[in-house]
Amino acid sequence: MNKKSDIIYGIRTVIEAVKSGQHMERVFIQKSLKGDLYKELMIELHQTSTPISKVPVERINKFTKKNHQGVVALISPVQYHTLEHLVPKLYEEGKNPLILILDEITDIRNFGAIARTAECLGVHGIVIPSRGGAQINEDAVKTSAGAFNYLPVCREKNLLDAARFLQESGINIVSCSEKTKTTLDKVNFIGPTAIIMGSEESGISEELIQISNEVAKVPLTGAIESLNVGVAAGMALYEVQRQRTD
Repeated sequence: MNKKSDIIYGIRTVIEAVKSGQHMERVFIQKSLKGDLYKELMIELHQTSTPISKVPVERINKFTKKNHQGVVALISPVQYHTLEHLVPKLYEEGKNPLILILDEITDIRNFGAIARTAECLGVHGIVIPSRGGAQINEDAVKTSAGAFNYLPVCREKNLLDAARFLQESGINIVSCSEKTKTTLDKVNFIGPTAIIMGSEESGISEELIQISNEVAKVPLTGAIESLNVGVAAGMALYEVQRQRTD
């Protein structure tokens, strides 16, 4: 449960907060809600790609007993970015883009640990789905050791579209997956790169693997055939920095 200071409630209050640029981690809306204000709220939320959950009123009552009007919003501790703004900015600043795409990483601590490693190893931005991934909450921020204060996070509706946009922007897409014989050291990471990491349960979606320019894995010699995704991400990013600093 989020602290009371992390939530706002009431239809008009949430509408005005979104209009003012406040980023929401998720908005919970009572299933039976209707009316003109509700329609206005939905327009604002869709325009900003804010994650929405339609829930029974009992769920909303767990957040607050006050007059919530069927709407409660969790305020995000970070300001989200968009790839459409981030990528051109990186090029304008003369940077060699390194982007990390997280395909439905749901474990909060893994998420935070990956962000910490990413910031330390020169990643310029993390891309997460607006639905299906871990939220950036207090635990994630704590586990990241403050990385989210420095590392832009882009919350995208569709990771496939995001990957295609990156490719159109001259960025090489590399899926880190054990479903290949190619090891990471055989991939050229010198140019603009985006690395995709998948969840430990289902890995990277087949659609993302199919459009990737490369698929590579961490070389393993032990009996256990897979690594924790946070560890694998660290090893992949280290290989990028090794190549770029040689």
